[in-house]
Amino acid sequence: MNYVIHGATGAQGAPVAAALAAVGTPVIALTRNAGAVVAGAQVRAVDLRATDALADAYRGADGVFVHLPLGRQEDRLRHALSIVAALNAARPGRVVFSTSGGTPVEFADRAVTAVIDGLKQSGLSHAVIAPRLFLENLLLPPVVTGAREQGVLCYPLPADHPVSWTSHLDVADAAVALFGRPDVTGLIEVGLHPAVTGPELAEAFAARLGHAVTYETLIPAAFGDSLAPLLGTEVAAGLVGLYDFLGTLPDNAIAPDRSAQVLLGLHPRTTLRWLTESVR
Repeated sequence: MNYVIHGATGAQGAPVAAALAAVGTPVIALTRNAGAVVAGAQVRAVDLRATDALADAYRGADGVFVHLPLGRQEDRLRHALSIVAALNAARPGRVVFSTSGGTPVEFADRAVTAVIDGLKQSGLSHAVIAPRLFLENLLLPPVVTGAREQGVLCYPLPADHPVSWTSHLDVADAAVALFGRPDVTGLIEVGLHPAVTGPELAEAFAARLGHAVTYETLIPAAFGDSLAPLLGTEVAAGLVGLYDFLGTLPDNAIAPDRSAQVLLGLHPRTTLRWLTESVR
């Protein structure tokens, strides 16, 4: 068996590649950097706009893990269409696609929708992982530094807005499980249930850091300003738009009947467990 993993040097793909390689499964790690090194994997540099090169990488694979990188919407849509065309040409045994979170899937952008629709029309065995917000977002320097040094966890969501937070590691667990579960198809939502509010996040930070931490709602525009030096102005502006929109929703919680808990028997890390594993 062999598996092709998109973004295998990044936050989402790396734990999937590592989990497969750890049990001796052959892995082809797709990256945009020809000089990248991925432990236990064969690295292959591929331009996401190059349909023929992608199809060549997918051909003969038992499974492909796909997610779209951040970027301009027109670039993401071009990547999505290229990936779908390559999957149709190569016909791998199984495709697992992560929406990469953010909004509920019904509000996903055109690029994510293009991949989901393309998979439905392809006839390929596939599953779509739909996380919401990633716990790793809370490790962004402007966020975690405030909790450490000022005892204030600032985030651009209302305090009473429940979110089914999840970790990249939980998505990787679901992806690996789905490769071995062709009977599970369609949408699989990954995240905490019940969903967690801002003050509950702060309680977990307080338990991990050993001092009081309170939650404070940050204006999305201010969040974007703090992230622009790290992520670039265009990506930061996109995040401002995302959190402005999320703030209009009553929650960002998964549907229990489509959850990884029910469909795969997987239980995502609690906030405190994740903090214990991630924050030193």
